[in-house]
Amino acid sequence: MDEGGGQPSAIDPHTPVGQVGERSLLQHLRSRIPQGTGVLVGIGDDAACVETTARTLITTDCLVEGVHFRREWTEPALLGRKALTVNLSDIAAMAGLPRYATVSLCLPADLPLSFVDGFYDGLLERAAETGVDVVGGNLSAAESRMVVEVALLGRTERPLLRSGARAGDLVVVTGTLGAAAAALHFLDRGVRWRGNGALEGADSYHQDARSCLVRCLRAQLDPAPPLAFGEALAEHDLVHAAADVSDGLSGDLLNLCQESNLSAWVDSSAIPVDSSAAALEKEGGENGFSLALHGGEDYELLMAVPPENLEALQKVALVWEVPLTAIGEFAAGPPTVAVRFGDTSRRLKPQSHDHFVDPLRERRSDPTRGS
Repeated sequence: MDEGGGQPSAIDPHTPVGQVGERSLLQHLRSRIPQGTGVLVGIGDDAACVETTARTLITTDCLVEGVHFRREWTEPALLGRKALTVNLSDIAAMAGLPRYATVSLCLPADLPLSFVDGFYDGLLERAAETGVDVVGGNLSAAESRMVVEVALLGRTERPLLRSGARAGDLVVVTGTLGAAAAALHFLDRGVRWRGNGALEGADSYHQDARSCLVRCLRAQLDPAPPLAFGEALAEHDLVHAAADVSDGLSGDLLNLCQESNLSAWVDSSAIPVDSSAAALEKEGGENGFSLALHGGEDYELLMAVPPENLEALQKVALVWEVPLTAIGEFAAGPPTVAVRFGDTSRRLKPQSHDHFVDPLRERRSDPTRGS
């Protein structure tokens, strides 16, 4: 945000941003955003000036309406939280500590100011939780779809790369997989989870199913990556390579293999399928195992761990209450991924998210469709 100055007058929150105007909206947002420690020059100049270290991490993600979210599916505060969280996950995967963010918004002219304020309520709340200072950004008009772009700077003493895996390393993941993807099916059917915890459109579901819906909807709308555990990895030389599971295990693991020039296999029985995602199959949801493999947006960590380091890594994970599961192994060979079902093995064709194929698609049900 390179404009601003002065105190904004009160604006009716129902006013469309097209009527508010760019300068007034910039002043309004600037009045809401605190200037934190390490920020030498914040919002108001052509660029921010911040203190960084010798090893600075930089990442950016954008959320496009109709591709990554639908306004009718989410509260604006939850969208703000998620917009920052998907970047926080990238920093955690590099064993980093997040520090500074810029936020750029492309807004339809008829979007009410209350939605923008709600978005910043959530984003600034998430920033405060994680020690992030918002130091700038940009505003632009959009014809019909809202676009959110967040850039995040962090620091690390020992960055973890995708290219560091070695043959014999274990394939290890944090948490469980599939919950966020399971939620998409029910959001499309009109189920809603509000920031105050209320569940809507789910009166026909029994209590156990409603609890599963809340868990999955929370995973989709307000993800919680293992950020502190990721940061702690820089203090312990236990992991050779890492990535976050954002596009889906099948694709993210293949990408790690490609960067490390290795193959990998995973044991189907070891993959930590989220129990709520699996339970919702009975309510007309999708196959939990397939969602765990291909669904994406779990924002868990995928790591290459030497077998002799697994026990020590589990102790670190225990400190941060992060579940850890070894699901397979990296091996010498061309970059491919196989999934084992007992004594049989099949090559795994990635079906993870592709921005240029079918956004917000329904996942296919066959988890082992070969190439």
